[in-house]
Amino acid sequence: MEKKTLLTHCSDAPGLISKITNICYKHQLNIIHNNEFVDYVSGHFFMRTELEGYFNDHTFLADLDHALPQGAKRTLVDSTRKRIVILVTKEAHCLGDILMKTYDGSLDVEIAAVIGNYDTLQGLTEKFDIPYHYVSHEGLSREEHEAEMLKVIDSYQADYLVLAKYMRVLTPDFVARYQHKIINIHHSFLPAFIGAKPYQQAYDRGVKIIGATAHFVTNDLDEGPIIKQDVIPVDHTFAAADMAQAGRDVEKNVLSKALSKVINDHVFVQGNKTVIL
Repeated sequence: MEKKTLLTHCSDAPGLISKITNICYKHQLNIIHNNEFVDYVSGHFFMRTELEGYFNDHTFLADLDHALPQGAKRTLVDSTRKRIVILVTKEAHCLGDILMKTYDGSLDVEIAAVIGNYDTLQGLTEKFDIPYHYVSHEGLSREEHEAEMLKVIDSYQADYLVLAKYMRVLTPDFVARYQHKIINIHHSFLPAFIGAKPYQQAYDRGVKIIGATAHFVTNDLDEGPIIKQDVIPVDHTFAAADMAQAGRDVEKNVLSKALSKVINDHVFVQGNKTVIL
């Protein structure tokens, strides 16, 4: 017996749930869990179905294609653990949280490697018996540095890249190689306070909440599809440094929760938005 997850999204039409579940029944696949959502503004249908049984992927997907509206997208995902490569600079809190949650099993992911443009976090990483690669950016153009990074990244065949406070802007060519496969944590409640020094920006505006946003990386800086957000209250007694300190806990929690949703195939990307089932 195998377990797989069927991800379906297409134009909404009458009877879609019945059509999909009937095909599952035809193939003697047991539905363990099912969620669906219709965006009535765009007229788009989303469905996530956890299945168990003996799969003939080609025939099953062919039957779905025959039943679904033209242009429908469907993916049958194996239940194997996803592999990630984590990119870091100097800050340890997001990396440390992912390492600990992977170590204790609360985050079911394989960390293939950690790559940093400084060697600051090498010791932390190697405490968990995970390879660390120091790829310095000093003296290199952005394109040259990314070429060196890609030599390491590609050797691990990762499903996703995680930017755990990786403080460098990626080039369009790099992003294009991993469309909707790069997860970033931004230290602000987007779309507010994009770019550099968001906590200073928040302090200057006298905000009453601060937050963090995990999103997929696109060529538009800090404007990719949002996966997870959270906030905590602050007040006039918080200096910018106090906000940054408090924000670190939000950042690490938001990133790990977003990563969990992505690696467990709960996230659909539609345009510049996500639907999470």
